[in-house]
This record gives sequence, structure tokens and C-alpha cells, in this order.
Amino acid sequence: MRKSETGEAPAPTRLGPSAEQLAAHRISPRFYNADLAPARKEGRSWTAYSVFTLWANDVHSLGNYGFALGLFALGLGAWQILVALLVGAALLFFLLTLSGFMGYKTGVPYPVMSRISFGIHGAQLAASVRGIVAIAWFGIQTYLASSVLNVMLLTMFPGLQSWADAEFLGLSGLGWFSFSLLWVIQVIIVSYGMEMIRRYEAIAGPIILVTFLALAVWMLIRVDFSIAWSTEYALSGWEMWMHILGGGALWVSIYGTFVLNFSDFTRAAKKRGSIIVGNFWGIPVNMLVFGLVVISLAGAQYKIDGTVITSPADIVQSIGNPILLVLASLSLLLLTVAVNLMANFVAPTYALTNLFPRHLNFRSAAIISAVIGFVILPWNLYDSPVVIVYFLGGLGALLGPLFGVIMVDYWVVRKTKVNVPQLYTEAGDGEYFYHRGVNWRAIGAFIPASAISLVFALVPAFSGFSEFSWFSGAAIAALIYFVIARRDFTFSEVDGEEIAVPTHH
Repeated sequence: MRKSETGEAPAPTRLGPSAEQLAAHRISPRFYNADLAPARKEGRSWTAYSVFTLWANDVHSLGNYGFALGLFALGLGAWQILVALLVGAALLFFLLTLSGFMGYKTGVPYPVMSRISFGIHGAQLAASVRGIVAIAWFGIQTYLASSVLNVMLLTMFPGLQSWADAEFLGLSGLGWFSFSLLWVIQVIIVSYGMEMIRRYEAIAGPIILVTFLALAVWMLIRVDFSIAWSTEYALSGWEMWMHILGGGALWVSIYGTFVLNFSDFTRAAKKRGSIIVGNFWGIPVNMLVFGLVVISLAGAQYKIDGTVITSPADIVQSIGNPILLVLASLSLLLLTVAVNLMANFVAPTYALTNLFPRHLNFRSAAIISAVIGFVILPWNLYDSPVVIVYFLGGLGALLGPLFGVIMVDYWVVRKTKVNVPQLYTEAGDGEYFYHRGVNWRAIGAFIPASAISLVFALVPAFSGFSEFSWFSGAAIAALIYFVIARRDFTFSEVDGEEIAVPTHH
């Protein structure tokens, strides 16, 4: 039997290929395990509904509502907000569909996908940037959800107020309880793998949609279906259109993480059409519904007392009926956990697995990610503008250049031809070994594009361009890589079925 380059035969997976099959493709255990392996096409379980429920949850996140309600506060009226959201939705539908197709065809998660462009070692850069951003936001989102749980618990049990008054390390006793409880729940869900996440999202999606539609109808009834269409400081002319276009661009930037690692989910899609249908109903259609809810909530509250709300939680907390408040709070908790699992838990889990495939699997990597998200005391990060703007904002600005390189390399340079087994070998003649495992042409495109993107995102003098930092980074990286990419090479296309594992492993 042939050995791998490291001198040891790869261990067979529990339900996947044998050691002999892996050795025949020179698969290295440094780059391959059951979680990083291609997903076998037979038995994939993600349908169009599965993809739709991802967006049914994520689009209606509290953070997104805060962003869209901020457009109302800036002076955009109802139709301007809808136009901004739909511009972003059209771009996202296109970008996410391209990214999703890559996952469906190859069956590999994002860290492995990155090896195509950046090399088997260079891909650690792309995976790590995405993972670090996600771990920080996992902790922050869990903290924000714990605040909702605090309100619900105090409504149900007013005697807990003494717990809310005692503080330790920046968080109240009740806050520690709520944060820890939600942290444990999320760890339990994700420890059962992607299939459990799919089931959770499928249940949470309809509940979230019904909850927000009901909240919007309730607010409309309070104002006899006559809302304020804008604030008294409504924008017009060129300034209005700049905010509309900027809002659409920021809407795409918010999903700059997802357009990178969407393959983590679509690698389990049953068919290519599932991605298109799920994305269509989940992005443009669902975002239209989201926009109508935003307009209803913001316009109704402004009509009532001239207040511009910053989150649906503001309305939930004003509900006088304790039972309705508890039900609404439970829905917000269900939503935040759903968003956190898909947006901020899966990416770092795969990133850590990619770093240590011989020592970590999906479950152990998920637990480590969660522990890091806990010990960084995320409530302190959230309260620090320096961390949010410069650290997380800076890392976020790097996502556009990563996307630009990966997309141009896959769709334009290679024309979708990928040799999947070669993504797992460290042989010097491997197709993705490049120069000592790094494609320096991809790095050469990434660095200058990232520098420009960071300037636009972080330097106050360029604040007018900050909304377009993701696009500028992606476009510049794509253009540079298109020019300098290697073309004196015949790209081969080999599927990964011989080394693939079942989706339910």
C-alpha cells in the first residue's frame, strides 16, 4: 500500500473511504479528516427550504434591523429604504449563488475551498481571518441575546432584580446566568454537527417570520394602518441617492462573511437548483418582507410619539402584557441563536479543524471556538468602539479582497475546473502546492487590495468611501489577480467522490 508524503498511511474514516483509497490519492492527514473531506453527493440533505430558512433567520437578525432602522433615522423614507435593501439583495443573490455553486460542485467547506486559490498552506490566512471575525461576533451576539433573556426573566420573576444589580467583571449576576445558559445551549446544538444546525434553522425560520409579521401588524393596528413615511428630516436629491446606494453597499458588506463561506452549507445541497430557489425566496423576496416590517415598525412608532427606534427589542420591551412580552422575547432568543449558529459558529469551527485536522473534529473545534468566545468577555468588546471599529472593522475589510481573489480564480481563470483530491495532498507536485504550499500571486493581489480597503474603512478622511470598502477591496483584488494569475498551466477537473464521506457522518 502506498504511503502519504509524511510516511504514514492516512487513517480510514468511520464511514468514508478506506486507507488504501486515500493513499492512492496521496491524501495527507495534515489536510484531511472526516469533517474537511468532500461531502458525498448521494445522501446530501439540504433542500431549497433548508437554504431559505438560513436567510429567514439571518436576514431578520437584530443587527440587521438596527442597520435598516438606522437608515430611517438618517432621513431615508419608506420607498428609499426599500430601494436600498433591494439593490443590496440583487447583488447578494448573484454573489451568494456563485459562492454556493462552488460548494455544491466540490462538496468541500470554505477552508478547503480556499486552498484552490491560496495553496494548501496559504489557505490558512483566508480561513483564519474569517474565523477570528466570527469568534468575536459569536460572543457579542450571545451577549446581546442574554440581554433579551434578562428582560424576560425579570418580567417573569421580579425577585431576580437583586441579581441584576450585582456586577462581576463587567456583567451582572443575572447577566452571567443568561449568557452562560445561552452559551451552553448553542454548544450543545453545534456539537451534533451541521445536520442538527439544519434542523434548528428549519424550525426557527417560520417562527421568526410569523413573529415579526405579527409585531408589524400589531404596530399598524395601533396607528390605524397610517404610518409616518419618513422623519421630519427627510433627505432628498443627491444626498438621498448617495445614502440609498451606500445603504445597498453596506447591506452587501454585512454579508461579506457569508459570501465567503457559503460553501460550508451548500456542500450538502441536494441539487444545484436548491441553491437558486432557496436564495431567491430567502434573499430578494425575504428581504422585501424584511423591509416592509422595518417600515411598519419605524413608521408606526414615529407616528405614535416621534421616537426613532433602534431595534425591534425596543418595541418588545414596551409591550404591556407580560405573556406577550415573554413570547416575543422567546422568539428573539430563538432568532439570535439561529443567526449565531450559522453566521458565527460554523466558520471558526471549520477554520480550527483546518488548522489541526489530525487532532480536532467538528465537535471539539466547536467547543474550543465557544470557549474562546466566552473567555474574551465579549460584553467588554462590544462596549469598546476601538475594538468594534478598528479590530473587527479592519478584519471585515479584508473579506472583500479574499472574495475577489477566490471568485476570479475559480470562475474566470480556472473556469470552474478543480482537482478535488489534490486539495488534500502535500506532495510537491500537487496542483495546489504552488511554491511551498503558498500561491504568492494570490497573496500579491490580496495585500494591496486589503491596504486600500482598510484605508477606506478606517481612515476618517475617507469616511465617504467607507460604505464601499468591501466592493473596492473585492474589485481591486479581482483585477490584480486576473492580470497576474498563472495561465501557462492546464487545469484538471477531478471530482472528490473517491475520497468523499457521507453528509451524516
